[in-house]
Amino acid sequence: MANCFNLEYASLDHSKWRNLPPPPGFSSFAPSSKAPAKAPTAATSSYASLKDKRAWDLAISPAKSLPMQAFMLYMSGGGVQIFSLGIVFMLLLSPFKNIAGMNAAFAPFAPTPASIKSLKVLPLQKIAYIACNLLTLAVGLWKCRSMGLLPTGTGDWLAFESRAMAPELSLL
Repeated sequence: MANCFNLEYASLDHSKWRNLPPPPGFSSFAPSSKAPAKAPTAATSSYASLKDKRAWDLAISPAKSLPMQAFMLYMSGGGVQIFSLGIVFMLLLSPFKNIAGMNAAFAPFAPTPASIKSLKVLPLQKIAYIACNLLTLAVGLWKCRSMGLLPTGTGDWLAFESRAMAPELSLL
């Protein structure tokens, strides 16, 4: 007795399935060898514009994450606690990491693989990337100032000031 859950594909009749029409949206058009010459250049220019757009997306990505980081800074409070210091440290360290690895980050979007490490490749995107990272650094420094971690007042520098000689007064 044959198992009713097994299907023998070799015993299926293929002739009745071959006469079915193709499904909607299916094209049986086979590409010919005489394609127009403009198709590869159009695809190349489309690919280059896509790479350029993705490079701009990467360039402004630090600015896109800035509202979330600002909300995290707000929620951490103004006191000097381990949580707020961790967030500020992350905010101050990430721009330096991003700028140090800038050429590697923009390497997939370079027009030619030979010019990956050059600073002349994608200069506007790299300048925007540096500006957005400096903006992130400025927000981190502002938070340090508001927490009292940066010496911005005159009282913070009293240890480096010398005292003036007191005028001698005699009441005799």
